[in-house]
Amino acid sequence: MLGTQFITQIGLIVRDIEKTSQAYADFFGVEKPKWFLTDTLDKTNARYNGQPTEARAKLAFFDMGSLQLELIEPDEHPSTWRQFLDTHGEGVHHIAFSVEGMGDKISAMEAEGMPLIQKGDYTGGRYAYMDTVKNLKVIIELLENDK
Repeated sequence: MLGTQFITQIGLIVRDIEKTSQAYADFFGVEKPKWFLTDTLDKTNARYNGQPTEARAKLAFFDMGSLQLELIEPDEHPSTWRQFLDTHGEGVHHIAFSVEGMGDKISAMEAEGMPLIQKGDYTGGRYAYMDTVKNLKVIIELLENDK
């Protein structure tokens, strides 16, 4: 369905990105990555459940060879990140795949009963979180980078 079986990223929702990124850095024996704040709505065009959202998050990335570990500390605005933290607490939020033809992939997944939860832009590309929890027990994120 996605045109790939290669997992790009695992995303974790955390309450304290400083504390958690230090714990992972210590565990892996690497330098703690610096976190950054996602862009504002005027740049991300973020939509959550079909509505624009001011949601932002602190992100930190660990590049682990062929897989990236993403730590996400959400702000208080409505988002899949905030909803996950409020409902489930900290933990695995998504598995991400790099795709081409984002719109077609979203349409194909929605036709199979896996609706779009949240989407937005980032410098160099775009993302979409799909509600695949019923079938796959985890959210799937689609990532499409500009060429």
